Amino acid sequence: MINREISLRALEPEDLELLYDWENDMSNWLISNTMSPFSRFTLKRYLENSHKDIYETGQLRLMIDYTAENKTIGTIDLFDFDPFHRRAGLGILIAAGEYRRRGFATMALECMINYCFNNLMLHQLYCSILSNNQQSMALFRKLGFKEAGIRRDWIRVKDGYHDEHLFQLVNPGC
Repeated sequence: MINREISLRALEPEDLELLYDWENDMSNWLISNTMSPFSRFTLKRYLENSHKDIYETGQLRLMIDYTAENKTIGTIDLFDFDPFHRRAGLGILIAAGEYRRRGFATMALECMINYCFNNLMLHQLYCSILSNNQQSMALFRKLGFKEAGIRRDWIRVKDGYHDEHLFQLVNPGC
């Protein structure tokens, strides 16, 4: 899947160190519901099985490449894939630093939404975003996602709890 500046591609064995860094960056753990580090061994096994079909695994992870620099700058995930109800959860990570706030997340999400609605024939996509992540909420709203509800005090943090906002995008063609 290619946009004018980015492409989404399947995982490769060479992605191991990037995934290791991103999955073990504790600043990402709150967003990804991670409670402990991932080993290289675990991630290597994940990569070895990443070729399996979304209908078999219920998930799909793609890497986001910035084509102008031939550099991997993030990852985008489908999870909780439900072929009967034709829906899936959607998550995205753009690596911290210079690649954020440049429109890459928008481009990657547009590509993934197009793939989900036109190839997988999904009826809807959803995402959950913590109340302190206004940038992500604005991003998903810009792409047509509507807030469907709030789970109050849903995620425990050091100084209390965060609400979690549920967003949905319904395929207008289904």
